[in-house]
Amino acid sequence: MKISRRASLTMLATLAAATLIGCGKKEEPAAAAPAAAPAAAAPAADPLKVAFVYIGPVGDAGWTFAHDKGRKAVEEKFGDKVKTTFVENIPESAADAERVFRQLATDGNKLIFGTTFGYMEAMLKVAKEFPDVKFEHATGFKTADNLAQYDVRTYEGAYLAGVVAGKMSKSGKLGVVASVPIPEVIRNIDSFTLGARSVNPKATTAVVWVNKWFDPGKEREAATTLIGQGVDVLMQNTDSAAVVQTAQEKGVYAFGWDSDMTSFGPKAHLAASVINWGVYYTARVQAVLDGSWKSSTSWIGLKENGIDLAAFNPELPADVKTLVEERKKGIVDGSAPIWKGPIKDNAGKEVLGKDAVADDGFLHGIKFYVEGVDGKVPG
Repeated sequence: MKISRRASLTMLATLAAATLIGCGKKEEPAAAAPAAAPAAAAPAADPLKVAFVYIGPVGDAGWTFAHDKGRKAVEEKFGDKVKTTFVENIPESAADAERVFRQLATDGNKLIFGTTFGYMEAMLKVAKEFPDVKFEHATGFKTADNLAQYDVRTYEGAYLAGVVAGKMSKSGKLGVVASVPIPEVIRNIDSFTLGARSVNPKATTAVVWVNKWFDPGKEREAATTLIGQGVDVLMQNTDSAAVVQTAQEKGVYAFGWDSDMTSFGPKAHLAASVINWGVYYTARVQAVLDGSWKSSTSWIGLKENGIDLAAFNPELPADVKTLVEERKKGIVDGSAPIWKGPIKDNAGKEVLGKDAVADDGFLHGIKFYVEGVDGKVPG
């Protein structure tokens, strides 16, 4: 049989292949597949944007300075989880306040704090326009689903300052430079007087209203007027350090308000009613971060470490400081409430009966001077 060249070549190829297999030649392994690229890291969550609106400048040394310390406490605690911003010197007029709150919400801030009573109506209006933004209003009384209200019991600091004033005054004549005649401020004047009269029943308090929260010139003028009337210890419910500075110049005593003001009058400064807003601000930011935020009404004080009488003058007698600590303890544990009857107004009318203790509703509605305060509450 004739075999073609093509068939012969095929047979030879087959024989060669068989020979190689028989010799045990191994097949080369396939090239390894390239390693899978690592999964891309999940993008970091955007920081929570938190805004603060201030009635005065952050350098006022008082109210706004204290709020800004609270803002910094938020930054310190949460780091890159938050991004804070603030706007200062915003008037309480509706148009100005609304514009600022609306812009902050438009800019992506999801938690906005307004730090003065006069912002209340503006915040209420803007909150309705931005239901996904959470608003918090200081010292007011109105709330909404996305608008909370918060305050600090400044009257507790005022009362303790009054205890010190009653002990340190030689004339028994005390004075208050007051801002705006709302219950918050009237309550502080009254509590200061109650504290003073608890250690000196003959002490009296004169008041000069400046009708501004922050106006160093008017505050200085009011302090000078009170000193001219024989007052030797001053308290204020205004935001600058002008009262302490004036007291230093005139050789009388004064108290820092909302913040430690020692540096403005080291000899005059007896102590300071210091607000710690960081306690509240960090708690509310945490609530937004963990999804537990709800509209609420909060009023923190000595018990919550929201306020304290501190920064005592080194020359203050030890027995006075001891008395202050005793009074603090009584306020915190409820054994010695500040507003416990009998209490009369300065016209002789009983406003709180014997052994009756004022509740928060009563305290929020105070519009009268207690016994020992001179004059009448402005209309």
